[in-house]
Amino acid sequence: MMLRHFLKDTSITREEQTYILRLALEIKADRLKYQPLRGPQAVAIMTDKPTLRTQVSFSVGVAELGGYPMFVDSRLAGVGRRESIADVTRVLTRQTSAIVWRTYGQDRLEEMAAHAAVPVINALTDDYHPCQVLADLMTIAVQRGSVEALAGAKLAYLGDGANNMAQSYLLGGALAGLNVVIATPEGYAPKPSVLAEARAVAAANGGAVAVTADPHAALTSANVVATDTWVSMGQEDDAAHRQAPFAPYRVDAAAMALAAPDAIFIHCLPAYRGKEVSADVIDGPASRVWDEAENRLHVQKALLIWLLSQQDGTGGGAESGAGAGAVRGSGGGAESVAVRGTCGGAESAAERGTGGGAVRGSGAL
Repeated sequence: MMLRHFLKDTSITREEQTYILRLALEIKADRLKYQPLRGPQAVAIMTDKPTLRTQVSFSVGVAELGGYPMFVDSRLAGVGRRESIADVTRVLTRQTSAIVWRTYGQDRLEEMAAHAAVPVINALTDDYHPCQVLADLMTIAVQRGSVEALAGAKLAYLGDGANNMAQSYLLGGALAGLNVVIATPEGYAPKPSVLAEARAVAAANGGAVAVTADPHAALTSANVVATDTWVSMGQEDDAAHRQAPFAPYRVDAAAMALAAPDAIFIHCLPAYRGKEVSADVIDGPASRVWDEAENRLHVQKALLIWLLSQQDGTGGGAESGAGAGAVRGSGGGAESVAVRGTCGGAESAAERGTGGGAVRGSGAL
């Protein structure tokens, strides 16, 4: 048995990402097909930041997997203040099958994973938003006809290059073989360590990454145009100073005209019409933001199924395209249902621990 966490986009391999995306497409076609949490088993869902899509998609997803979504108000729990992250984790890990956390510093999530005996999922940190990028990749795959068609697509992101969406696009996009171009003003570039990792991941997976201050160059022939709010949570005091430098990076009809004729627009939401995106774009025919928001549900269910299968020893290192990862089905009995996919790749997690202190096993960190 192996304990795996999903702490950032590169906590999984290219083959594992492909498997999760394929499974998500299967789940979207039959939402109640798999119920590995039947019992119900509980999944803890904690958020330190405002939430809509995270709370809804994980709560509905856990329920549809046969489980109990246990929403934990982290402000009342006082995680890291009233009780240490380690102690909170030791309580949750003995009573739940997985922990989902939407928090601030990436170090908080990594500390939780260090003490967890169940999978820990990054529902958003200041550095990364990997579940959102999985949903975005699923949305692009639907548009292009298959998961395999992700390779070679150009994604242009305009806006704050130092935020969690830009950094996850670099890592998750590079893992999928995309050509990711981040267009951002001077002084708002991604962390050098993230960019260096993304370049290495892209080189290993046939993708490419670049950062530029020229939005026109980024948009030219782009298949996907993405943006995010110019003011992330916790940056509200800096809102007034961000309007002028980011104005040239607004996605409007003129910007979309530079992209490929069939380009789509995506946004993780919430969106502010008239700021980072014009109303005619987000509400227009190229927009896929509502599909994207729905796909959080399907891809996170697939992610949970895969993480649980790793722990149960049913989703081991299969070759690409082979039947791997048997999960418990919902059709009248406890028989296993084989899911076609690619659960192969490097084994980077530690063995599952017991009681209060599991050995850390977070994949690539």
